[in-house]
Amino acid sequence: MTALEITLRGAQVLTPEGLTTRDLSLSGGRIADTPLGRTVDLSGYMILPGIVDVHGDGFERHLAPRRGAMKDLAQGMIATEAELAANGITTAVLAQFYSWEGGMRGPEFADQVFAALAEVRECVETDLHAQLRFEMSLLDEYGAVEDMVARHGITYLVFNDHLPHAALAAGKRPQGLTGQALRIGRNPEKHLEFIQGLHARLPEVGPALERLSSALAARGVRLGSHDDSTAEGRRLARARGMTIAEFPETLEAAEEARAGGDHVIMGAPNLVRGGSHKGNVSAVDLVAMGLVDALASDYHYPSLRRAAFLLADGGICDLATAWGLISSGPARLLGLTDRGAIQPGLRADLVVLAPETRRVVATMAEGRISYLAGDAAHRFIG
Repeated sequence: MTALEITLRGAQVLTPEGLTTRDLSLSGGRIADTPLGRTVDLSGYMILPGIVDVHGDGFERHLAPRRGAMKDLAQGMIATEAELAANGITTAVLAQFYSWEGGMRGPEFADQVFAALAEVRECVETDLHAQLRFEMSLLDEYGAVEDMVARHGITYLVFNDHLPHAALAAGKRPQGLTGQALRIGRNPEKHLEFIQGLHARLPEVGPALERLSSALAARGVRLGSHDDSTAEGRRLARARGMTIAEFPETLEAAEEARAGGDHVIMGAPNLVRGGSHKGNVSAVDLVAMGLVDALASDYHYPSLRRAAFLLADGGICDLATAWGLISSGPARLLGLTDRGAIQPGLRADLVVLAPETRRVVATMAEGRISYLAGDAAHRFIG
């Protein structure tokens, strides 16, 4: 689709200074500083910067709506993009596991996901990016991961460690192991034996991780750690080049990240729920303390805009600051300097909301309409 040359008139536009009623012109996929093209009356609506989702795995339900129903991942990607656009998201990072858990989190599925993403990326309006979430205990897979990063041009990788170390160290059978094994078609005893072997090699992980992270950083890959729980763990991650702290579990880990100049990402569902479902540190508290750079959809795309308005309505911060956590903040974190705010010369990434309901009525990515509904659609078409 060709980018629109158009002037949007009469809406409340969110700038770094706050909401102001003004005209907004678009040309060549960018925000222009002079009136251009056809005029569309958007009085009564709000126009805000397009949402940049820095980490989301909600796409999984589109790729595999039922167990075993994973026949055409490209069509699932197209359905994902439609959901992203309907939620005002103009740039999305799709977070895909490479894990010992297998199935949809196994390496074979990751390869298929990234291939499907490449197939549809040029066919959709939303700017889609890939993140690889790698389980650091998979020592025998380090070479394969480096190869996957190179083959698919992945520029963002986060290291996870979801092994149930406490149970394994105590010689116990981890909770839910049998169900997990059966879901991926693996004998439960073989699965237990496999993860016990991974746990036993834990002392080897540190040196191997340093070599891998160094090699990835040399490729220009952004590196992060997931679920930091201690200040010491965050310092160690930073020393290994992981300058992004994704969903820190404790205040001390978040404070250490901020003190060290790292980027901190928290989950928008945590904020919308009023706290972590696992009992971790509250995202609201971290935002109030100025420790968060970006909010991510995690597993629920609608939570992003809801979180921003909850922060503003609750007096935690003003709307411009709150919205920055889902637009300019994540854009900076990803090194995307051409988006995240409504300023002349930047990408025309916009979301139009109905103020009373805060429902998304239009989304534009680089000046192209990716979602349009209701009365707003009549105004654009008319």
